Amino acid sequence: MKRDLQIVLRAGISRGIPVIIGSAGGAGARPHLNWAADIIREIASEDEFSLRFATIDSELDQQTVKLALCEGRISSLGGSPALTEHDIRKSKHIVAQLGIEPIVRALKLDANVVLAGRTYDPSVFAAFPVMHGFDLGLSLHLGKLLECAAIACTPGSGSDCMIGTLRRDSFELEPLNPLRKCTAASVAAQSLYEKSDPCHLPGPGGILDLTDARFEQVSDRCVRITGSKHIETAYAVKLEGAKRVGHRYLSIAGVRDPVFIAQADTIIDAVRERVGDNFKDVSPKDYRLIFRVYGRDGVPGSVEPIREAPHEVSIVIEAVADTAKLAKLICGFARSTMLHLEYPERISTAGNLTFPYSPSDLDAGEVFEFSIYHLMQVDDSTIFFPTTIENIVHAQGAAK
Repeated sequence: MKRDLQIVLRAGISRGIPVIIGSAGGAGARPHLNWAADIIREIASEDEFSLRFATIDSELDQQTVKLALCEGRISSLGGSPALTEHDIRKSKHIVAQLGIEPIVRALKLDANVVLAGRTYDPSVFAAFPVMHGFDLGLSLHLGKLLECAAIACTPGSGSDCMIGTLRRDSFELEPLNPLRKCTAASVAAQSLYEKSDPCHLPGPGGILDLTDARFEQVSDRCVRITGSKHIETAYAVKLEGAKRVGHRYLSIAGVRDPVFIAQADTIIDAVRERVGDNFKDVSPKDYRLIFRVYGRDGVPGSVEPIREAPHEVSIVIEAVADTAKLAKLICGFARSTMLHLEYPERISTAGNLTFPYSPSDLDAGEVFEFSIYHLMQVDDSTIFFPTTIENIVHAQGAAK
């Protein structure tokens, strides 16, 4: 994180270009925002930068969300179940996804480095031009494409940069790596990314409408886009929350015995039964035992359409329980049971599994899952995103 931020800060500050960073630290919750902010302060001290540094907090307290729920201002999103107070109470952190308005506010306060919490990805690119009067629809569409940079090229790349030139009635995209080029097809295809509707992309305060968007090849490496529009709607922000579901232990094993592979489901069922029998004092509700058979159906699971028997598979044994101690016990017993389990037509007397790692049982830490994935209507696009301005002046190594 420090290495990447240092590259960006050095380039932006030396050229007088505002540096805008969204979803700080990964998920954009307050601990992630504070962690990333400390890194920026450290870089400023080491590189002797003077910054007008804005941080935008996007984390909401539980009472704010409960009040919105009681007032009927929260709705489900993407098929998520109706939100309950229990979901809110169990959520360790809740963030709201901010749009361009809090970033514009920070820029108008003369911030030259803006670090925001959870952010709608196109906003970090769209805020500055919209503040200067450029079209919101074009700015958001450009931001939508720039967030993935050269993935919109052919051949695509997730590690190369893209430059966007925004005009009053259009914008142009061109990769910086001469080995890549933008084509009308590659840019149009990337415009479909992360969308359930090819023409409409909802965001904070409106919908990006690409119904009339046109993609024109203006050179062998550059594409011009026109016709992107923004349709204003009642302002709503996406809420994201996560709750702890337990602690996870993993064991990764390999199998090359075709007899074992052919009976994998039966063997897994037998292991489950023996685990349950050995831990009769533990309720099945207190732990989850998961087996993923990679090389057979580890990715799609039961909907895997290709059923030819592979010559080898990897089995990931996963135990999730409320405590690390119980997860470790369940994982270890399941791994040992599968290692020595007898099955029909087995030739060897032991050693069903091979293990690439020692110790074979790996502590994967706490496990969280989405508890909140909903929309919250708001009357003010900035009220839930407090901004702090900090003047960092390099004077004898001190920050003021």
